[in-house]
Amino acid sequence: MRTLTAAGAIGAMALAVTGCAGAANGAGSAGDRLEIVTTTTQLADITSELVGDAAEVTSLLQPGASAHSFDPGPAALGALADADLLIVNGAGLEEWLGDTVEASGFAGTVVDTSEPIDLLEAGEEADAHAGEDEDAHADEAEGEEHAEEAPTEPGHEGETAEEHAAHGEFDPHVWTDPANAILQAQAIRDAVTAADPEADIDASADAYIAQLGELKEWMRASIEQVPVDERLVVTTHDTFGYLERAFDVQVVGTVLPSLDDSADASAAHIDELVAEIRETGAPVVFSENAIDPQLAATIAREAGVELRQGEDALAADALGAEGTPTGTYIGSLVHNTTAMVTAWGAEPLPVPESLS
Repeated sequence: MRTLTAAGAIGAMALAVTGCAGAANGAGSAGDRLEIVTTTTQLADITSELVGDAAEVTSLLQPGASAHSFDPGPAALGALADADLLIVNGAGLEEWLGDTVEASGFAGTVVDTSEPIDLLEAGEEADAHAGEDEDAHADEAEGEEHAEEAPTEPGHEGETAEEHAAHGEFDPHVWTDPANAILQAQAIRDAVTAADPEADIDASADAYIAQLGELKEWMRASIEQVPVDERLVVTTHDTFGYLERAFDVQVVGTVLPSLDDSADASAAHIDELVAEIRETGAPVVFSENAIDPQLAATIAREAGVELRQGEDALAADALGAEGTPTGTYIGSLVHNTTAMVTAWGAEPLPVPESLS
């Protein structure tokens, strides 16, 4: 297995290993579509939209399942065994990845989509970036489509999947900012094109990346219906740091005091969060679709505020079931934005037809 050194903003992929890739497994041959495996539901949907019918896309994670506590079984190993590309979130999200890849005998190319993203360090306050041009890291994504090949990034050469995943240095929830999803989409597009030059994905990729740009602008305009000091969010775990940085949203606190949704909350933390909700006037506690809402319900009750759960829960670590409003990446962000803006007492702008 090796990683793909892709063009432009992608830079060098972090999970460098050895072996055969892509077309060596038969991809790109006559009548044979590229076989792609993704780790998360978000990446599965983004990849499917980019490649259309030019490749077969399989997601290791299922709707409503969190990557933090994923336990790969025989089906996951079987999918990886035959794959040409493995598309991963990176940034330490898939801590189980190294053992899974080794056990499966995967001999394709790993594409770490976090490589071009300006990552938040774990525990870093999003407002440390206040005053930055939020669109700076997206300008590259929306500019030149096919840049010169970038040199290998220092510090990652020879790094195994296990070593990369074990770092735990960064907030891995990059998809909550659609500007990051644009960069991920470009990384996937370039990886697919390199693995199978015969794949005709330019039109579908360009159209979908344009949709992500529209999504970003709609989210910004909708969130700006609310004064900055009223954009207060309480969620189940520390998922929305990139949303906070990009759109001047304040995450007041989280039910689970961790980037990992399998963490526990102490009685002292619960008391502190209840006090913080009362002090700031945050109107709602949001449960998340991949986490039991029981503790969030307790905190909302003690703080005397509304709980949003069930169909009103945020799609955080996973998409919802196919055919539901949160069953696609774009749909999940439209849902989350609508839920937040209405909780703040405002109305989002009408959703563009292209995003419906």
